[in-house]
Amino acid sequence: MLKSTLEQWRMFKAVVDAGGFNQAAAEVHKSQSSVHHAVQKLENAIGVTLFENIGRKVKLSPQGELMYRRASFLLSEAHKLEAVADSLQAGTETTLRIAVDIIFPSELLYNVLAKVSSEFPQLRIEIEETVLSGANSLLSSGKVDLGISPFVLPNGFSEDLCEIEFAAVAHVDHPLHQLNRTLTLEDLKAHRQIVVRDSSAERKADIGWLGAEQRWTVSHVRTSLDIIAQGLGFAWLPIAIIKEELESGTLQPLPLDNNAALRKALLYLSFEDGDTLGPAARAFIGELRYQTMHLPSSDFIMDECKN
Repeated sequence: MLKSTLEQWRMFKAVVDAGGFNQAAAEVHKSQSSVHHAVQKLENAIGVTLFENIGRKVKLSPQGELMYRRASFLLSEAHKLEAVADSLQAGTETTLRIAVDIIFPSELLYNVLAKVSSEFPQLRIEIEETVLSGANSLLSSGKVDLGISPFVLPNGFSEDLCEIEFAAVAHVDHPLHQLNRTLTLEDLKAHRQIVVRDSSAERKADIGWLGAEQRWTVSHVRTSLDIIAQGLGFAWLPIAIIKEELESGTLQPLPLDNNAALRKALLYLSFEDGDTLGPAARAFIGELRYQTMHLPSSDFIMDECKN
């Protein structure tokens, strides 16, 4: 028989997370004495001192630090277990929340969503457009069910989805194109680079060449495209997104040496726990896998734009 309860571990974790018994009581909407009593009973039951008193403050003991890590995992698993039960009880979900990195081809996404909506006409779909680590941040906080991200989800499931190919481009009249020669990265340093910022709260990721002395940072790839089309800078942009501009000749790839103008980024499909996903989410995943298998390569798009 277990010596402790989940509720006691929840109170213990609340004290640590909140920074004290009074603060924890306010967080869990219980009296300070009941929180203190639950932790005291827990210590007596397991025979381990979890906190040390330092003046008026409490601090985790060395044993308490170990138990905190294990308790956090235990409570996380308990929440997941209940989420699985909720999913089984509810049957088909009513809402599907998806975080999608903005470099993922929008036309492909719309095709997938249309297919899923035809199967589940009552389903509400919520799309969060993200940049860099933004999708994983939303997944980790439980705000979305699925994520498409350029990073593997640290504590969950991730599978390779597709490669997105980028080209360094500028307006046809940009000074870099007027040099009429092969460019080096040193040539780019004297010109403005347009970059897209990480949409996560931490904004901890930077991707791509950032060597330009002058940079404008924007929040969406479409804004970057608008700026580039005005001749106000250069950027690495997803080839699938700038296909029309390449075809019309408004934008042209920069003639960098050693094919440095072309880059690739791998996107991942991620989720926290597959057991909690409902039928609509599974249908979305299946259709997404099928559609990305037929994603045209950059070579095909570039050849089409030249013709």
